[in-house]
Amino acid sequence: MHKGSCLCGSVTYEISGELGPVLFCHCTRCRKANGSAFTAVVPVPSASFNIVKGAEFLRTYQTETGVQRIFCSNCGSPIIGKRESAPETVRVRIGTLDTPLETKATGHIFVGSKAEWYDIDDHMPQYHERP
Repeated sequence: MHKGSCLCGSVTYEISGELGPVLFCHCTRCRKANGSAFTAVVPVPSASFNIVKGAEFLRTYQTETGVQRIFCSNCGSPIIGKRESAPETVRVRIGTLDTPLETKATGHIFVGSKAEWYDIDDHMPQYHERP
């Protein structure tokens, strides 16, 4: 079981199932949504992700391509991402986890659109888009 929350504590969640591979996404949308060089995400089955408290504080931004970014309306913390084309999976922003994560990152995705000012200096696989 993993637990997480937003910055202000208004939203808390639990993950009861297995976590997928931790990835660093460098796509333009993730960079803009997080104000950083990349976002760290882990896919989990939608059925394993449960909002425990604060569902009323969640807001959704939906892109024209059907990607939903769900965040706390009080503090702005990004909690999960969803795709209309893959409703069985949510992508949890692992920076919001409160419990330790023993899984290490496994790769970089969408490096074809990474920030030109950021150099990837590790030895993890890099994928131009999604593998």
